Amino acid sequence: MLANILSGALIGIDAYPVEVEVDVAQGLPQFSTVGLPEGAVKESKDRVKSAIKNSGYDFPVRRITVNLAPADIRKDAASLDLPMALGILAATGIVGEKARRYLYMGELSLDGRIKAVRGTLAVAAAAKDWNLDGLILPQDNAAEGAAVQGLPVYPVENLAQVVMFLNDEAVLCAFSEPSPPITASPCHEENFSEVCGQQHAKRALEVAAAGGHNMLMVGPPGSGKTMLARRVPTILPQLDFSEALETTKIHSVSGLLGQHEALIRQRPFRAPHHTISDAGLIGGGSIPRPGEVSLSHNGVLFLDELPEFRKNVLEMLRQPLEDGQVVISRAALSLTYPADFMLVAAMNPCQCGFLGDSHHACHCTPPQLQRYRSRLSGPLLDRIDLHIEVPRVNHQELADKQEGESSEIIRRRVELARQVQRERFRKHQLYTNGQMQARHIRAFCALDSDGEQLLAQVTERLGLSARSYSRILKVARTIADLANEDNIHQSHLAEAIQYRSLDRPVHS
Repeated sequence: MLANILSGALIGIDAYPVEVEVDVAQGLPQFSTVGLPEGAVKESKDRVKSAIKNSGYDFPVRRITVNLAPADIRKDAASLDLPMALGILAATGIVGEKARRYLYMGELSLDGRIKAVRGTLAVAAAAKDWNLDGLILPQDNAAEGAAVQGLPVYPVENLAQVVMFLNDEAVLCAFSEPSPPITASPCHEENFSEVCGQQHAKRALEVAAAGGHNMLMVGPPGSGKTMLARRVPTILPQLDFSEALETTKIHSVSGLLGQHEALIRQRPFRAPHHTISDAGLIGGGSIPRPGEVSLSHNGVLFLDELPEFRKNVLEMLRQPLEDGQVVISRAALSLTYPADFMLVAAMNPCQCGFLGDSHHACHCTPPQLQRYRSRLSGPLLDRIDLHIEVPRVNHQELADKQEGESSEIIRRRVELARQVQRERFRKHQLYTNGQMQARHIRAFCALDSDGEQLLAQVTERLGLSARSYSRILKVARTIADLANEDNIHQSHLAEAIQYRSLDRPVHS
C-alpha cells in the first residue's frame, strides 16, 4: 500500500514542503530511504521502527520504501521522523485518510516520545499558505509554532497520541496559550546609568544607535569598552513584530531558541571569541548554517580585541556591512541569510595597550605599532562609521556616586530620531541613516557653504576616501536628527568629523 504524509524542511531560513511517500510492498524485509537523505534522516529508520513497536503497533515485516520529495534537495533533519512513522502506519491501514490533512514535525525517541526540533517557526510561517487543517508539533515547539497566526497548532507528546487523534479516538486541543505582547517594555539587566564617566563614548554610542551606524572603540585595557558595548541593546528601539519574527526564525533554524520560547523580544547581542572561524562568523559549513553575523540580525555584533581576529575572517565582514546580507554559494545551491546588524568593535590603541595612557608608558616601537594597526585593512575601517577613543576613567569619576543618564532616557531620544528617519525614508525602503546609498546622501545630506568648506579642508588634510567622506555625512545627518534639525549645520559636521579618529596619523 502507498501513503503520502506532508512535512516541511529548511533551505537557509526558509521552509519548503516535503512529501513523505511510503510504499509497503511484499518482499524481503527492507527499509530504504530515497530523496537525498543525509545523516540524521538515514538513521531515522532505526528510531522509527523502535518507536512504532514500543508504542504498541505492529511494524510491517515487508519491503518499505520511503521517498522524500522533492528528491533533488538534500534533507538532514530529524523532524522527518514523525511523518515517516505515520506514513508507515497509514500504508498498513493503522491510520486513516485524516492524516493527509495535517503537517507533521518531530523527532522520535525509541519509546515513541516526540522531541523538539529546529526550524519550527519557519515551517509554520510557510505552512500558512499550504491549505492544511493544522500543524502537529512536539509539545516544546508549540509556542514557537503558534507565534504565526492563521494555522492551528496541535502540541503532542508521543506517537500513540497522534495516532489516536487521527483515528478520532482522542481529541487534541489547539495551542492557545497567550504570549506577552511584542510591545512590552524590554527587560535588561544592564543600564547606562552604571557607567562611570565616558561621556564622549556615551554620546557616540547614542549617535550610532540613532542612525544604525557601525562603531569602533579604541582605548587601554580596563577603560570600559566592553561594559559600554554590552549596554548598546538597552538604548536601541524595541523590536517590532516583523523584526521579532525574522530574528526568531534565524535562531530557531540554528537551534538556539529557548524551550517554550515563542518570539525573541529583545534585540540580539552576540560577542564571538576572536578565535572564531570564517564559517562561524559569516555562516556556511558542509550543511550551511547561519553565522554570528546573521544571529545578530536586527541587533548588535560585538567584536572585542578586533585586531586579534584572523585577517581573512575580518575581511569577510565587508559584504554584510555593505549589503546587510550574506550570500553562501555551494555547487548545488546558493543561500542568502539576512545580516543587518550594528557592529560595535573594540581594540587597544597598540599591542601593549598603553599608547597615549597618562599612567603607563607605551613600549611599542613604530614598526610594532604599524604592524598592529595594519591587521585592520583600510577598506574595513572605511565601513565603520565612528572611531572613538575611550580613555582610562580617573579616580574622581569612579568615586562619583551620582548616577548618569539611564538607558531609558537615552532610548527615548534614539526612538525620536528613528521616527524622523522613518518619515524621511518612507518612500525609499530604508529605515536608518546608516543604510543610505550615494543617491540618498545627495538628496538628504546637503551642506551649506561653511559645511562644504570644512569638509573639503578635512578631506584634503586627512586624505579621506570616498567611503569615509560618505560616512561622515551619514553621521552628521544623524546628529542633526537627534537635535531635531532639518538641515546639517557646521556643528553637526564637526562632531561627525571628530568620530573618525583612526583616519588621523598616529605617532608612538
